[in-house]
Amino acid sequence: MAADDEQPDPADVDADSILERAGFDADESVLTRRQAEVLALRERGLRQSDIADRLGTSRANVSSVESSARDNVERARETVAFAEALSAPVRVEIEAGTDLYDAPKQVYDACDEAGVKVNQTAPELMKTIGDRAGDAVRGREVRNRLFVTVAADGQIRVRHS
Repeated sequence: MAADDEQPDPADVDADSILERAGFDADESVLTRRQAEVLALRERGLRQSDIADRLGTSRANVSSVESSARDNVERARETVAFAEALSAPVRVEIEAGTDLYDAPKQVYDACDEAGVKVNQTAPELMKTIGDRAGDAVRGREVRNRLFVTVAADGQIRVRHS
């Protein structure tokens, strides 16, 4: 095993100081303290079994806590994206079944109408939409409805249903 791939010594990783440095506040977070602690330790390369030993619980429990934490983080990201979409001056819905090649024109037309400049060429915009849509786009086909928003500064966000 290469030195870069070695597991850290669990005793050398202090979850409290990691959370403090990151500014974790359980009263303001969507994560519980335990979820934040498990994520912090996992992000530092500790195995679930090491975390379980440290916390006096089972590896299965650590796995469950980690899964819940990651779900909560994803929901929080989706909530932020939704809130930003509400205030974005440009909102474009791209229907399922649309050819991805048609999406840039829809976005450009909406941006022109709102007076917002997009700093991407059509191929760049197609790539951005395709990359950010994940499995909602396969090849050139939009498989699930997409919501493309463009902020006043030209930043593009893509959400899918």
